[in-house]
Amino acid sequence: MAIDNNQLLRFTTAGSVDDGKSTLIGRLLYDSKAIFEDQLDAVTATSKRKGYDGVDLALFTDGLRDEREQGITIDVAYRYFTSPKRKFIIADTPGHIQYTRNMVTGASTANAALILIDARHGVIEQTKRHAFIASLLQIPHVIVCVNKMDLVEYSETVYNNILLQFEEFSSKLYVKDVRFLPMSALDGDNVVNRSTNMPWFKGAPLLHTLETLHISSDLNKIDARFPVQTVLRPQREGFIDYRGYAGRLASGILRPGDEVVVLPSGFNSKIKTIDTDKGPLEEAYAPMSISVTLEDDIDVSRGDMIVKKNNQPEPKQEFDAMICWLHNDSAKTRTKYTILHTSNEQIAMIKDVVYKVDINSYSRIKDDKELQMNSIARVTIKTTRPLMIDEYRDNRVTGSFTLINNATHETVAAGMIV
Repeated sequence: MAIDNNQLLRFTTAGSVDDGKSTLIGRLLYDSKAIFEDQLDAVTATSKRKGYDGVDLALFTDGLRDEREQGITIDVAYRYFTSPKRKFIIADTPGHIQYTRNMVTGASTANAALILIDARHGVIEQTKRHAFIASLLQIPHVIVCVNKMDLVEYSETVYNNILLQFEEFSSKLYVKDVRFLPMSALDGDNVVNRSTNMPWFKGAPLLHTLETLHISSDLNKIDARFPVQTVLRPQREGFIDYRGYAGRLASGILRPGDEVVVLPSGFNSKIKTIDTDKGPLEEAYAPMSISVTLEDDIDVSRGDMIVKKNNQPEPKQEFDAMICWLHNDSAKTRTKYTILHTSNEQIAMIKDVVYKVDINSYSRIKDDKELQMNSIARVTIKTTRPLMIDEYRDNRVTGSFTLINNATHETVAAGMIV
């Protein structure tokens, strides 16, 4: 199968702290010659000040001052690079347990996840948590990178034992494609070039694997969902009677003449025009930003959703979801939060905790209703007004939401509707 060298692959790194994620990305950029000369000079100078004999590869991604001082990754660092075969966006996410929320952010749009494991320590709790989150987010490809093989004398036995550990728990997860790769990011073994220290490994190095992964679009092309962000009423010549509903098409295709329904009101109409800043369109598809006008003058406002008449989501005020609790303060049932779902913002509460997930065994805990930081649970959400939702497995956009603390305005949870 030919590879489209204009095709974009988004991938995220995950793993426990000090597993070498930032070093791996630095090695990937360095060996693939994706580093600008001024960047290399700056990192080389910083490395010398820190007492390194060579280049500290992690500095290519650890941009925040706090990260450089502590030697850890706190924020999600995005890096862009190209190879002769493909374009890439890397999300380097934190390993510390208190920054799991950043991992959720970085992985939410990824086509692939690189889960790093320190060969000396094997599979640990944070490995399982990140693998479970990758499964929840339905990332299609997972590459398990067993790093720091140089510190275990490139032992095939150690590598095989870690494979067995990972496969034992990952068999319970929803991951389409799992691959394994032994490497040393520090020395460059099996990152861009094949390792001469591990002749027993017959697979391809990481860059080749990333270049040849099949990318399937995660956009739902069947169900037309157009959340309205704002109403356009320009008061200038040629637009006096213009009333457009603007937003980003979440999924599906819209065309002038389509019979549509505005939810949750249920009013029917037809699409009159589809407009962009470059002019009118005969067809719009996700994720285009567009303005839609309708044949009929009906009440449409922010938070409403325009859908095709013959393909509608069911507006719901109560639904189940898997959530990752991301805040230091514990969740409280019956407490009011703000839910953000597409362009819809309203009051909601966690009506019930159906079960929590034991991250070590993936078993369900039904007698513990308290959600603490990094808890993963199935909950029942109740909202003040109906939301136009789909299941996350069918539509990543209309199947996801965030919860906001009303007092502090902090994000406290990310949810996937089931």
